[in-house]
Amino acid sequence: MKFHLVYTQRAIRDIKRLDPGTNKRIGDTLKRYEANPMAYAESLTDSELGTYRFRIGDYRVVFDIDGSEIIILRIGHRRELYKRR
Repeated sequence: MKFHLVYTQRAIRDIKRLDPGTNKRIGDTLKRYEANPMAYAESLTDSELGTYRFRIGDYRVVFDIDGSEIIILRIGHRRELYKRR
């Protein structure tokens, strides 16, 4: 089953804040993960942010799966992403 990436407005803002090199690396990795996301996903223990995450270097991509869509909720550095706001 082929999945499609869907970005929330918050995820788009997170992407715009990244430097171009990191942005490209995360984008390329997400394209690879589209084919079989569960092989690379890990469940989050606190589902306040989302259900799953991808680890891409020091960055985390928090997402949910809805049918054939990977809904990207947040993207950020691991040091900042899990802080309570």
